[in-house]
Amino acid sequence: MTALTLSTAGAATLRADALVVGVAKGVKGPVLAPGSEAVDKAFDGKLAAVLATLGATGAEGELTKLPAASGLKAPVVVAVGLGPVPDKEDAYDAEALRRAAGTAARALSGSKKAGFALPAGSVEDAAAVAEGALLGSYAFTAYQGGENKLAPKDAKSKDSGPKQPLAEVVLLGGKPRDKAYKAAVERALALVEEINRARDLINTPPNDLYPESFAAVATAAGKEHGVKVQVLDEKALVKGGYGGLLGVGQGSTNGPRLVKLAYTHPKAEKTLALVGKGITYDSGGISLKPAGHNETMKCDMSGAAAVFAAVITAARLGLKVNVTGWLALAENMPSGNATRPGDVLRMYSGKTVEVLNTDAEGRLVLADALTRASEEKPDAIVDVATLTGAMVLALGNRTFGIMANDDAFRTSVHEIAEEVGEASWPMPLPADLRKGMDSPTADMANMGERMGGGLVAGLFLKEFVGEGIAWAHLDIAGPAYHEGAPYGYTPKGGTGSAVRTLVRLAERTADGDLG
Repeated sequence: MTALTLSTAGAATLRADALVVGVAKGVKGPVLAPGSEAVDKAFDGKLAAVLATLGATGAEGELTKLPAASGLKAPVVVAVGLGPVPDKEDAYDAEALRRAAGTAARALSGSKKAGFALPAGSVEDAAAVAEGALLGSYAFTAYQGGENKLAPKDAKSKDSGPKQPLAEVVLLGGKPRDKAYKAAVERALALVEEINRARDLINTPPNDLYPESFAAVATAAGKEHGVKVQVLDEKALVKGGYGGLLGVGQGSTNGPRLVKLAYTHPKAEKTLALVGKGITYDSGGISLKPAGHNETMKCDMSGAAAVFAAVITAARLGLKVNVTGWLALAENMPSGNATRPGDVLRMYSGKTVEVLNTDAEGRLVLADALTRASEEKPDAIVDVATLTGAMVLALGNRTFGIMANDDAFRTSVHEIAEEVGEASWPMPLPADLRKGMDSPTADMANMGERMGGGLVAGLFLKEFVGEGIAWAHLDIAGPAYHEGAPYGYTPKGGTGSAVRTLVRLAERTADGDLG
């Protein structure tokens, strides 16, 4: 994990591999952002003109490297675009700062130390820069850089392994002795460490991450951070009647698990339950996915990873709220033991479900976990899942959908997601779509109308939420796993989508503002 420090040192005197400054897009060319004054002075006040000569405009995501002027201890200056100049000079959007810091951090991979002289005049700005820089520094290298046993033993390998992330971020312009600044940076560090742990889990190959090993990771983290962890194995699931989890997992040699993580605070007045879909690999089961759709299905546990990360973050931050996480873990495989289309499962709730498509498995494991979570009568439940391709078709690859049984709660979750920089959109649960899940054999089917499939999945889940409990469903199928080139603070692979939203929701709940 990249180190993060607040420093009172001036940008000109900081000894580092590079200095990062912000540039906004003005009407007549690039405009330097607050924080860059000392660097501009070293360029005799001509840094903006030099950047313009090099083709910089200040557009979001743009990055320009140039040799440092004499008078600066760092040898390189990195100018990163912030987008349009804000109406007020010091009112840069937090998400623009996050993305700019992330862009710079990615460009500085392999470096030991960089000073970030981006706008940090407020605690909120400093926190955004810290989050972006730490998120952008992420790299998943656990399976790279292995020893080449065929190479001569006395030969020096030209390949020194994968490039390591930026080792240290020095946040300039903050106030190290100010309690608010210190708290903001400490929060950013804890939050991003857990987001990056979620990213690691998502990126881990399914031969190493399966329900039992995921449960072991959760158990170890719980012990470290004072979170109680309970793991229900196959025998316990059979005894408890968890037909959804068992039905999905029965085709694999790696049995399913239901993991409960419970963080409690002695002064908590509210309880928040989080439920995560944890399909550690999704082949589609007997309803096998077509070629080209299997390669990234290790990411189908991204919802469980997000819930896990959020609970541990709440514990690390000591939030005055009880947060319970439920990880519904299974591997969906085809075999002679696998659930068949046409089979009927008796769920933990007692309802029977006819399985028309074994690739609509996420809703089955979530249903059991939602029912179990509801038994504890929390004040609200939020489930997170890479649930439907239909949601990706509706909202694209960067936006997750939000459905709920309470309009005010859905609005609150949406506002929180936008506040922390996670693109989302409220979606309806049309009652007329429920009829499509009627079954002549069972209480309901796990499939309904094809059109509006993401909404149908939400309606299915709604059936398993306890009466009178506010509930929201986040379908993160689009943003959970990024297959394109990295951008901003978003890496290729697992993103840790929804963790920031869940943590902020927990913070608001602790403050008595559940929504």
